[in-house]
Amino acid sequence: MGLFVFLPLVLPFTAWPIARLAEQRLHPRTTTRLLTGVAAVMAACSTVSLGLLMVVGTAQLPGNPLPDGWSDPEVRAAVPYDEVAGRLAIPALLAVLLACARTGWRHGRTRRAAHRALAGLPGTAVAVLPDETPYAYALPGRRDRVVATTGMLARLEPAERRALFAHERAHLVARHHRFLLAVQLAARANPFLRPLCTAVSYTVERWADEEAARSVGSRRAVARAIGKAALVSRSTPAPTFAGFAVPGPVPRRVAALLAPEPVPRSWPPVFTSVGLATWGAAAGTAVSALSSANSAVTMALILHAATPL
Repeated sequence: MGLFVFLPLVLPFTAWPIARLAEQRLHPRTTTRLLTGVAAVMAACSTVSLGLLMVVGTAQLPGNPLPDGWSDPEVRAAVPYDEVAGRLAIPALLAVLLACARTGWRHGRTRRAAHRALAGLPGTAVAVLPDETPYAYALPGRRDRVVATTGMLARLEPAERRALFAHERAHLVARHHRFLLAVQLAARANPFLRPLCTAVSYTVERWADEEAARSVGSRRAVARAIGKAALVSRSTPAPTFAGFAVPGPVPRRVAALLAPEPVPRSWPPVFTSVGLATWGAAAGTAVSALSSANSAVTMALILHAATPL
């Protein structure tokens, strides 16, 4: 197993260049899917590596319930610096599991609170809350709904309202909350993946912007709606359940909508900065997966040989 077990813990660094370049040069739909996939695979691999190191560290602790053969010199030699890295991996893996569980619990609590806030309203696709605080968001669930307050709708023109609703519906149709939850869990599993989480939070908004522009037939109308909605809601605190619609850097989104529409493509050209960054991230992801698989198989064989029949 050797040093291969440590590679998945640091290989997320290879995905940093693509986080910024992809959101600037690729279609937001492609960027969201690419970064989410890279983050999920790398997070899973780093968690597997922590688990393997924890097995070694746990086997060295006195009074552990594991077979005595697991603490033999042959097992300890399978991982370099096992006494240090193995024991450090125990609290690290526990912290990862607790952080991921907390993120999932908060996500579920937020959705439940949002649905409770709509109790008593008609079960239509668009729910209007009688609230002078201007905000709007997309609420996924068994019945997807777009939620907006009377305060927000009163401040928008009819064309801007259509753009706002089209934007929120795009979030629901593309299931953007799943991408966001996946990268949030990945960032909890490995802090080196946080730049990808930040990038995906922006690209899902850009993806919804582009879908809204195609739906209403005017990129400028969507840009106006985004800008005005951000201005009117700037001084008002967002509700705790509005976490499904993080607005992102509004000036960048407006500038992108006023520019020509991005060209959809599944993979960038190789001999470009974004192409090289994409291939680098893909290579890092592949090496991470191979390293964790190699380490897991090696550890399983060693522990199987060290376990008494």
